[in-house]
Amino acid sequence: MTISHWLDTAEDDPTPREPLDGSRDVDVVIVGAGFTGLWTAREVLRRDPSRSVLLCEANTAGFGASGRNGAWLSAGIAVSPPELVRRTSPAIARDTILAMRDTVDAVIDACHTDGIDAQVRTGGMLRIARGPQELPAMRAGYDEFAALDLADDIHLLSAPETADRVRVHGALGALYDPHATAVHPGRLVRGLARAVETAGATIVEHTPVTQVLPASPGSRARVVTPTGQVTADAVIVACEAWVSQLPDRRRDVLPLYSLIVLTEPIEDEVWEQIGWEGHELLSSHRYTVDYLSRTVDGRVLFGGRGAPYHFGSRIDPSYDQHRVTHDLLRDQLRTWFPALAGVGFASAWGGPLAMPRDWMPTFHLDPATRIGGAYGYTGQGVGTSNLAGRVLADLIIDGSTPFQDLPMVGHRARRWEPEPLRWLGARYLQRSLARLDARTARTGTPASSRSLAERLLRH
Repeated sequence: MTISHWLDTAEDDPTPREPLDGSRDVDVVIVGAGFTGLWTAREVLRRDPSRSVLLCEANTAGFGASGRNGAWLSAGIAVSPPELVRRTSPAIARDTILAMRDTVDAVIDACHTDGIDAQVRTGGMLRIARGPQELPAMRAGYDEFAALDLADDIHLLSAPETADRVRVHGALGALYDPHATAVHPGRLVRGLARAVETAGATIVEHTPVTQVLPASPGSRARVVTPTGQVTADAVIVACEAWVSQLPDRRRDVLPLYSLIVLTEPIEDEVWEQIGWEGHELLSSHRYTVDYLSRTVDGRVLFGGRGAPYHFGSRIDPSYDQHRVTHDLLRDQLRTWFPALAGVGFASAWGGPLAMPRDWMPTFHLDPATRIGGAYGYTGQGVGTSNLAGRVLADLIIDGSTPFQDLPMVGHRARRWEPEPLRWLGARYLQRSLARLDARTARTGTPASSRSLAERLLRH
């Protein structure tokens, strides 16, 4: 079964790696061979090549969000600048944003260092105001960075200035942020897997972890799989939404599905009508989230939320397809670009992202249990996972990190409510926000910010 266009075109040997065969004893065992696990392995081995590192992957490297996303490498995390200030301080909020901006550059540098052709296009990001109802949010986005003295290279664009970059139907302006890059995530994750193996790590595939057991007096931490146990000085849980499938971890994150459609290659004369030569990443200011990217071979990717949350935080391959949502995404793309009215669609896919209760990702390593992890990226993990890997490597090797003051480090979010409250809340928010987006688009009037759904979503 096809997982995504990205993994289909990763130009990597698709032959699965061997599963774990018997018990092992290593320095570091990592649960998951996606971006977080691979960046962590890479950074551990860069700091200390003598360490033994084993990654246990339930499927194949990049199978999860790392191989299915919208190609966005950005400096964002789900928590907004004002909320970062409220939770920490202006200085820490500023340091967090700067660290994330540096992380975009760190990923690009790693591609050069490790010889990974991830089709990097450094065009930045445009958050487009599609109608008068989105103009206040666009302007507020600029003001949030300006309040922290971080807006020197961020620009508010007029409608004509936006059209000079990309001609989006109904665009009244855009917020341009240069700290974002389009990538081929399949090439990036598979290239990282090769790089960490070259550096000395071992990846075992089709090896699901069924238990993560803490260290105790006289015993080291370990993971249990159907084909053996792995004992280690440190266990890192790096499986994003699939954290919720581990025993006793069901309520740590909420697995929400994000779905994507991808067009066939578009004719040159149609591209002349659209523009978009800079390959900027695109989004609007909708509550229900949309994200677009242009591929190297001339396709348009359109992704968004809307697929229903499944009771009990269930994850299943059948949920990767949701006809109603995929059809809606195709229709929405045509409203962005009427010139694509007759375009064909090559593929559609999806997958779960991990949403923490307070929207803040976590990077942690418990010095007593020797169990750590990083997850909760809420769809912005391509960049954040690199910073997580560097922090985890610091904690594994040195026990401390220069990023200690960032709010993600050592953070443990409040757990989600038990069912059926979790299901009722998630479904209420999904339906309410979809209705809110429809109403504001129909009336051209911004949302009031006073509805229950908006207050619950504030972050």
